[in-house]
Amino acid sequence: MLDTGNADIMLASLRTLVGLCSGHQSRVTVILHTIGMDRFCRVMGSDQEQVSLAACNVLQSTFDSLKGGIKSDIRGKEEAVVLEPLKELKMMIHQLLAMLVQPQVSTHGRDNSINLLIKHVPRKSLRDPNNAMTIWVIDQGMKKILEVAGTVSEIPNSLSVTDSGRMSVSVLLTKLYDDLKCDAEREAFNKLCEDYVRDRFESSGMDGKLQAIQTVSTLLQGPSDVGNRVLEMSGILECMIALCSSEREIDQLVAVEALIHAAGKSKRASFITANGVTLLKDIYKKNESDQIKIRALVGLCKVGSAGGTDYSMKQFAEGSTCKLAKQCRRWLCNNSNQCSTRRWAVEGLAYLTFDADVKEEFVDDQSAMQAMFELTKTEDKTALFAVASTLVNCTNSYDKETPDPQLLELAKYAKQHVPEEHPKDKPKYVQKRIGKLLKAGVVSALVCMTKKESPALTDSCKEMIARVFLALVETPEDRGIVVAQGGGKALIPLASEGTEVGKTKAAQALAKITITSNPEIAFPGERVYEVIRPLVSLLHLDRTGLQNFESLMALTNLAGISERLRQKIIKEKAIPMIESYMFEDHEMIRLAATECMCNMVLSEEVQNLFLAEGTDRLKLLVLYSGEDDEKLRCAAAGAVAFLTSLQPKLCTKMTQVTSHWLEILQALVLSSNVDLQHRGLVITLNLVNAERELAALLMETEMFEILSVLSRDGDEKKRKLSAAAQDCLTQAVEYGLIKPTEEETSP
Repeated sequence: MLDTGNADIMLASLRTLVGLCSGHQSRVTVILHTIGMDRFCRVMGSDQEQVSLAACNVLQSTFDSLKGGIKSDIRGKEEAVVLEPLKELKMMIHQLLAMLVQPQVSTHGRDNSINLLIKHVPRKSLRDPNNAMTIWVIDQGMKKILEVAGTVSEIPNSLSVTDSGRMSVSVLLTKLYDDLKCDAEREAFNKLCEDYVRDRFESSGMDGKLQAIQTVSTLLQGPSDVGNRVLEMSGILECMIALCSSEREIDQLVAVEALIHAAGKSKRASFITANGVTLLKDIYKKNESDQIKIRALVGLCKVGSAGGTDYSMKQFAEGSTCKLAKQCRRWLCNNSNQCSTRRWAVEGLAYLTFDADVKEEFVDDQSAMQAMFELTKTEDKTALFAVASTLVNCTNSYDKETPDPQLLELAKYAKQHVPEEHPKDKPKYVQKRIGKLLKAGVVSALVCMTKKESPALTDSCKEMIARVFLALVETPEDRGIVVAQGGGKALIPLASEGTEVGKTKAAQALAKITITSNPEIAFPGERVYEVIRPLVSLLHLDRTGLQNFESLMALTNLAGISERLRQKIIKEKAIPMIESYMFEDHEMIRLAATECMCNMVLSEEVQNLFLAEGTDRLKLLVLYSGEDDEKLRCAAAGAVAFLTSLQPKLCTKMTQVTSHWLEILQALVLSSNVDLQHRGLVITLNLVNAERELAALLMETEMFEILSVLSRDGDEKKRKLSAAAQDCLTQAVEYGLIKPTEEETSP
C-alpha cells in the first residue's frame, strides 16, 4: 500500500502504522525489519507534504518506542521480547543521514529528516553521561550535514534546500556541538568544519567558494564559536566582500547574507564598517533585486547597531539608524513582498531596536507592528527569532547590570569608556511602549509563536519569548489582558522546556499572574496543577529574593484552593523549602513563607509534621504570633488556630513549647486588630475544648477576666469575638470550673 503512489491510501496506511508503533518496542522492531527503513525514507522523501509528514510521524513513534521500551498498559507485554535497540537506532539514523544528500528527496522530506535528527540524536539532558550517539553521527554524517548547510540551490545540480531547511541545519549543528563533553571532542568538530570549508574554498572554482561561504553563514547562525573560527581562515572574509560586487546575482545574495552574520562581533563590525559599508550602500541604492536590496539593508542595520544599547557608541551619524528603521518598516508593511523579504526586514529591526529612538517610532507605527505579528502566524517560522529579539528590545527585557557607583566614578577618573543609557530607555518610556504593544495584540502573536513545534523555535528563542511575557505582566493591571489572550497557557510549556534562564523567567511570569488573578480562571481545569512545579523551582536557593517571594505568594493562593492542590505542592517537595524561608532574615520573604504554611497546615500530611516529637515547628509559629509585625502575627496565629482546631493533641503541646505561650495568647486576645483578636480567641476556644486541665489553667489567669469583658461587648462589628469568648466561658461552666452568671441562669 505504501508503494501505490495513491496519497489517500498511503496516508491511511501510515496513520495505521503510527498506532501500531506507539509504545511497543518488540512490535516496532518487527515492523521496521518487515517494511524496511529504506522504504520509510523513500515515502518521507515524497513531493506530497502530507504523505511526507505522515511518514515522519511513523518514524517519530518508532524512535519513541525503541527508546522507551513497552508501556505498562500494553496488553500481553509480559510475553514480549525486549531487545537492546541500539542497532535499530543506528540503522535508522544512518538512513536519515543518507537521505540528506540524495537529490531525489523533496524539500519536505529533507526538512523532516533534519527534524528527526534534531530530536533524537543529542542527549535529552546533560546529566546523562552518554553522548556516544552524537559522536557517532559527527563521525559518520558530518560531511553530509555540512553539504546541506553549504547548498546554494541556484547552482546547477545542487540539492533543493529551503530557508527553513537551512535554519534547521543550523539548529542541528548547534545541538550536536552543545552535546559534546570535552575540548578534544569540540576540537575534532572544529577541524571537520574547517577541512570541509577549506576543501570547498580551494578546489571547486567560483561555485565551490560560494558553497564554502554559505557553509560559514550557516555555521554562524548555529554554533557561532565554530563559525567565527572558520571565518578567520585566510581569505574568507575578503572573499565575502569581493563577491558583494560580483555581477552574478546569486554571488551577491550569498555574500551579503554571510556578511550580515559575520558582523556579530564588534571588532568585525568595525572592519566591515571600514571596508564594506560603502559597498552595501551602493548595493541597496543601485541593485534591482529586492532579495539583495533587503539583505544589504539588514547588513547596514547590523553594522549600525554594533554599539548595542550604549547611547554614546554610535557607528553612524545621528538619525541614520532611524532612517534605516523607516526603510525596514516600509519593506515590512509592503504586502506584495514575499514572506522571506519581510522576514529580513524584521531582522533589520531586531538590530536597530537597540536604539531607543527606533523603539519609540516602531511602537507608534501600528501597521508595522501588525505586519510583524502577522508574520508570526505564517507557515514560515524562520522569522521567530527576529520577532522575539525585536520585542525583547522594545520591552527592555534583556539583562542589565547596574554598575557600582564607586567603580563608575573610578572609570570616569581613569578616562575609561562608560556606557550611557538612552534617556528614552527610562522605566516610564518602557511602560508606555509595553502598553502600546499590548493594545496592538502582542500576546496573541507570542501565543502563536509558541504553539507550533518547529526547529526555528530554539531554546534561546523560547527564552526571549519568556522575557517578553515577564515584561508584559510586570504591572498588575496588564495581567488580565495577558491571561485573557492565552498568555497563561503559553507560559506553562515555556517554564518546563528551554534554557534555565528562560524557564526561570516564564516561571516568574506565572507567579505574578497567580498572585493577582484567580488561579482557577487563569489556569482552568487540570492546567492549574501544571503551574505548581515551575513555581516550586523558584524556591531554590540560586534564585533571587524577589523570585522566592513571588513564588511563595503564588503558592499561598494555590494552597488555599483545594486539598488536591496542597497534595501536589507536597509531592513537589516544597514543604522543606517553605519552612526554610520561615527563618529568612528578609521580613517580606519570612511573612510570605508563614502565610503559605498557614494554608498548607490544612493538609493532614503537614499536620503530622507538627505532631512529630523533637521538632520546633509549632514553637516557631507560637513565637511569631508574639512578634511586632502585625501581618506576621496574623499569619502565624492563623496557622496555630488551624492546627489546634484540627489536631487537639497540639493544644497541650502548645503550652509546652515555650514558657511565654500564655503571654503571647493574651496579647493576641487584647490586640486592637480585630483579625488578631479573633485568631487569639479561636486558639483559646480550641485549648478550652481540648482538655479540662487546659481550661482550668486558663481560668486561673487573667484570661478569665478578659473573656468575661469581651463576651459582654455589644459592638456589632465585634459580634464574632463576643460569641467566641462566650463559647469559651460556656465550656468552662460545663467543666464546672466557673459558675454561670445570674443572667445566664435566669429563665
